[in-house]
Amino acid sequence: MKTVRTRFKMPGYVAGLCAGVLLSAAACGEAPTAQEQASLDSPGIESTRSSLTASAIQKVFIVMMENQNASDVYRSANAPYINQLMKDYGYASNFVDVLPSYIPSEPHYVWLEAGTSSFADYTFKGDADPSAKNSTSSTAHLVNLLERAGISWTSYQEGVDASTGACPVASNRTTAYAAKHNPFLFFRDVAGNPPSKTSARCVSHSKSLSQLSADLRSGSVSSYNLITPTQCHDMHGATGCPSGSPVKAGDDFLRGLLPSLISYAAANKGLILLTWDEPEGALTQPFVVVAPHLKSAGYESRVRYDLSSVLKSVQQIFQVTPLLGHAADPSTTNLSDFFQAGFFP
Repeated sequence: MKTVRTRFKMPGYVAGLCAGVLLSAAACGEAPTAQEQASLDSPGIESTRSSLTASAIQKVFIVMMENQNASDVYRSANAPYINQLMKDYGYASNFVDVLPSYIPSEPHYVWLEAGTSSFADYTFKGDADPSAKNSTSSTAHLVNLLERAGISWTSYQEGVDASTGACPVASNRTTAYAAKHNPFLFFRDVAGNPPSKTSARCVSHSKSLSQLSADLRSGSVSSYNLITPTQCHDMHGATGCPSGSPVKAGDDFLRGLLPSLISYAAANKGLILLTWDEPEGALTQPFVVVAPHLKSAGYESRVRYDLSSVLKSVQQIFQVTPLLGHAADPSTTNLSDFFQAGFFP
């Protein structure tokens, strides 16, 4: 089989740790040849791998951020870390909202899971916690397709505790955990009928975000992972959060979260998507792609995307069908524009 060179660009300081042998070989990839040693001085690592098709991406991590438009984040002094990621990896300049501007967060998260927020038995319009009324019996959503294909998934939520439940259907204002930002809870086949703190299926796929670091170290992370910060860290802002710029708070949070995740993704064919739910009345919202095999460092994709594009891409990566909701629309683009030819399914 033909071999090809692949590069997974890292932020400069992470590459420096690899070059200094302060990170494990698993985190940094295969040791370079003599000819490749010089490349370790740049923000990237070289490895030799076989030609890949669908297996080019085996792990997906979606980090859900909140309520900022592209101009609030791109080139903002309050988001230096995100802007460095944009230079090292790729970003979209035409990512738009799937719903009208007056629709709040919850329907967007449900859309990410099902390609729609409207079902035969219920249409999501508000931000209430899941309940017998505020949930759907629909089984046409992503994690069902993943499980049928034997693909693992996990919901990592920051701010969950005993009060939220092991299946965290109850929001907690003290910790700034918001159930509305956890889409799986609104599907009764996952969270129960009515949604319950003890639903066995939900509990088995729900973890506190504090467990992610240990899972990365042990290599026990799932194939599909949704990561949701609290409202103090997702750029949303909420009563009780520290004062100051919510964009800066989110940027600082990502600076702490992502380096170990990027190292893991580099060694395990991972894709990290920084996704926002809505652009707060503006036309476009931020979207950053961290992955190997991007067309170039700092690649700007001008293709029109929305949350249906994210869902469609996840389905294509894991080869699960049928395409759900508006992910099946002919006009819905996938994320292939970001990648070198042959490295997106």
